[in-house]
Amino acid sequence: MRMVIRGMGELCITAGIIVMLFVTYELWGTGQYTSAQQHELGKQLMKTWQAPAKPTTEKVRLGKGLAMIRIPKFGKGYHYVIIEGVTVPDLRKGPGHYPGTALPGQVGNFVVSGHRTTYSAPFNKLGDLDRGDRILIDTRDHQYVYEMTDRKIVKPAEVDVTAPVPFHPGRRPTRPTITLTTCHPKYSAAKRMIIFGELVSAAPRVAPSAPSAAAGK
Repeated sequence: MRMVIRGMGELCITAGIIVMLFVTYELWGTGQYTSAQQHELGKQLMKTWQAPAKPTTEKVRLGKGLAMIRIPKFGKGYHYVIIEGVTVPDLRKGPGHYPGTALPGQVGNFVVSGHRTTYSAPFNKLGDLDRGDRILIDTRDHQYVYEMTDRKIVKPAEVDVTAPVPFHPGRRPTRPTITLTTCHPKYSAAKRMIIFGELVSAAPRVAPSAPSAAAGK
């Protein structure tokens, strides 16, 4: 009996160690991956923005950097390259823009999704935003300033939040808006937290602000 109890104890300790290693990887290891991806994407984005502009209508390729998001309430160090695409590999690199939704500054709904707990957790603090807080989106030529207008918790199947006019898929948009989506509550995918905002100003982008490997920390 003592041997059985001792064996069970050793198994529990081993299982505990495995769980700790897994949690460490999920919170730290995945963050290291995202940081490295953000660093490389940031360099590529700045190189593209600093090069002479080419008259083209070519869209940003899936998996590549589209714009940069900064939220002043989260501190000066908060900035992430927004990826074009929302597949699993895309969101492991950083926040992702839903293809087919509006681009920054355009009339319609600019929709961006991001992780809340793993892969650097770019949207970890969305729950701290209040109405009126600014969300800055930098593109090659402009900085667009959105202000938060509302927050809702919805079911994962509520896809109408990505419509040109959220919750009204048949309605034609008349102004530029932004929608940020992430899982809710933390460490769960049971629901989605949705942050809504409206464009309040646009100005020429003054200077680049490439993300470092510590982006978002």
